[in-house]
Amino acid sequence: MEKIEIYTMETCDYCKTIKEELNKNNIKFKEKSTVEFKDDWNEIVNLTNLPTTPTIYYKNNYFIASRDFNSPQNLIELLKNFEESKFDLSRQNREMLKTLNFNISMAFGRLDQLLRQIETKLNTDEYKSTN
Repeated sequence: MEKIEIYTMETCDYCKTIKEELNKNNIKFKEKSTVEFKDDWNEIVNLTNLPTTPTIYYKNNYFIASRDFNSPQNLIELLKNFEESKFDLSRQNREMLKTLNFNISMAFGRLDQLLRQIETKLNTDEYKSTN
């Protein structure tokens, strides 16, 4: 496995859990404290807009807790099975934007359904209370 870097904070318990899981799976990594590697960390935060630890750097990609993995085991599987894309960056970005737009549209659709259900319930309750 290629070099893995993990950006951590000393007070982050989840960082400790992730490092333990990496060690348990014999995955070598270089730990980089966000305090000690402040300039690097600021660049990552500027790029991703997510000042979240742990952040993993692997094969020119950043994997961020909650955004890209939901558990230590999920991260391990992600790292073990990760392959760099064969598509150029502009095509990858275009497809990611299409997926993002789709997910946002689906979320708004679900929100609209929920609001309609609430509105119907409120109207029904109002009708009952006035009669």
